[in-house]
Amino acid sequence: MAIQGALPVEFGTVFPHGAFALGVEAITDFETKRPQLDKDSGLPLWAVDVIDADPEARGKAKSVKVKVAAEVCPTLPDEVPGLPFRPVEFEAMAAMPYVDDNGRRPRVAYSLRARGVKAPGGAAGGRRAPAKDAA
Repeated sequence: MAIQGALPVEFGTVFPHGAFALGVEAITDFETKRPQLDKDSGLPLWAVDVIDADPEARGKAKSVKVKVAAEVCPTLPDEVPGLPFRPVEFEAMAAMPYVDDNGRRPRVAYSLRARGVKAPGGAAGGRRAPAKDAA
């Protein structure tokens, strides 16, 4: 099969109504207690807690984590006066499907990754992993 690993996906496909960031934290390996590293780039992984702005999103779909591989913790865009959370966009997103069997019955879920975080429609607001050389 030609599809290997995560599937590239546009930000607007994943979050058509936008997204809001709550915070960023390092992802640590459960066994070693060391920073978890991205398998492709070797960079540390960071989890951005995100609220989906879709008014129809419910339950587990309302709040997700997007993993970002970067040497240092990505910085979120500045707060917007009058909003309780920071609006964000993710650059170079990818979705990795997996089977979530932690509920009453198994379901297909997606692990989300991105190369960077920025303000909606604006310049990058955080540090990004270096771009890979084009082959």
